[in-house]
Amino acid sequence: MEEERVKKGTKIMVRLGERICGRESFTAKALGLLPAYNTYRKTYALLQESQGWSREELAAHQAKALSRLLDHAYENVPYYRRVFQEQSLVPEDIQTPEDLVLLPFLTRADLQTNLPDLKAQNYPESAFEYVTTGGSTGIPVGFYYERGVSRAREWAFMKTQWDRVGYRFTDRCAVLRGYIVGSAKEGVYWKKTLCGRWLLMSSHHMAEETLPAYIDRIKRFKPRFIQGYPSTAVILARYMREHGIEPFPTVKAVLCGSENLYPWQRDLLTEAFGCRVFSWYGNSEQTVLAGECEESCHYHIFPEYGIVELIGRDGQPVQGPGAMGEVVATNLTNFVCPLIRYRTMDLATAGRGPCTCGRSYPILERVEGRVQDFIVTGKGELLSGIAMNIDTDAFDNVKQFQFYQEKVGEVILNVVRKPAFSKQDAEYLYREVSRSCGDDVLITIRYVDNIPLTARGKYRYFVQDLPIHFSEREGGIVEHASPDLLA
Repeated sequence: MEEERVKKGTKIMVRLGERICGRESFTAKALGLLPAYNTYRKTYALLQESQGWSREELAAHQAKALSRLLDHAYENVPYYRRVFQEQSLVPEDIQTPEDLVLLPFLTRADLQTNLPDLKAQNYPESAFEYVTTGGSTGIPVGFYYERGVSRAREWAFMKTQWDRVGYRFTDRCAVLRGYIVGSAKEGVYWKKTLCGRWLLMSSHHMAEETLPAYIDRIKRFKPRFIQGYPSTAVILARYMREHGIEPFPTVKAVLCGSENLYPWQRDLLTEAFGCRVFSWYGNSEQTVLAGECEESCHYHIFPEYGIVELIGRDGQPVQGPGAMGEVVATNLTNFVCPLIRYRTMDLATAGRGPCTCGRSYPILERVEGRVQDFIVTGKGELLSGIAMNIDTDAFDNVKQFQFYQEKVGEVILNVVRKPAFSKQDAEYLYREVSRSCGDDVLITIRYVDNIPLTARGKYRYFVQDLPIHFSEREGGIVEHASPDLLA
């Protein structure tokens, strides 16, 4: 999801760390906030205050920010001047976030086609930092951050989220993300950054024979937090559980982001590491950011960051707790390349608020995942990975697995077997997976030697080759949607 911004934000932070510590390491860019420290400081100070605001105060702040953004887009961004004119609108016609429905969606295809016209003309060329997504939805796109500002502001929001589990910049943190560090020849798969406070560990060398060294290094490093992709942290957690290894005594919480966190992953990480698993949701485009709080596992949307709509298959907002829709988001802070009503291709379920933590933020009960992470059943319904129980003993002798779909109602389960995998294991695995997927999905088990990571070092559990579209207006293949999808 937001791996690009987190990884590059890390690089920025480390740059200052290198200056302070006299080192030129790759990740010393996570403290490069100094050139934009004022942006960070102001944003962080605002968030410390605004998280205690009432719903009415937050709404007033958001409405003011939206008005400023729309005025700017109309005056300085050719694409939006054209959109307003085509809709016979002026910014004053949109007084509240609910009025955004007067404007059309911005799709990834729109972003690709119109990127030059989405650049604000009142900024110098030096202010634009070109960024691309990883293309996990099948449509990689490029866009712009404000150089030296967007990433600093992002870190203020991230730090505010991590404050909820007690994170401080001085804390030691083991990082399990998409990095390539060290080599098999050297037998060292990690490096210290940020003046020795972060232990950056390679996700590309985690294997049965190397994981004992990873565990030993983490024990000696004594981190207070583990930060990582859920799929990467799960590799370590699963090994620890299978070999009866006790949790790391110094770790207070696991910080998970950039991928969807499935319930079975949360349970496994909690068991193996013996601590709280904290997850957040966002994207590289910086249109939405939401995270858990001290008291619940629901995602609290930052209203200071952007406006989030949940849109049903009919293109209209869904209503009420428990309703699922596509996340359509408007960033309120990126003026160099505004993204208004941006279709994220993520699905989420609305939560019931307010939370007992006291914040008056809108809540997502859960993030279902990207549209391309769903399985299409024989009836054309979308089956979320969240509903599937993968953490069962049926996978005990499975080293790696990945669901792959290229035909409606049919799924191939790619399996990398452990040496002890037997015919009985295959039969049991088939029964359990078939039961989770239901009668409308035909399962075929295919044995493979390896399941490679993505270019960004992620481990994908679902690979969908069908052209899935959540919206009916796009002529999606889902002809008979379940009641949840129509909500």
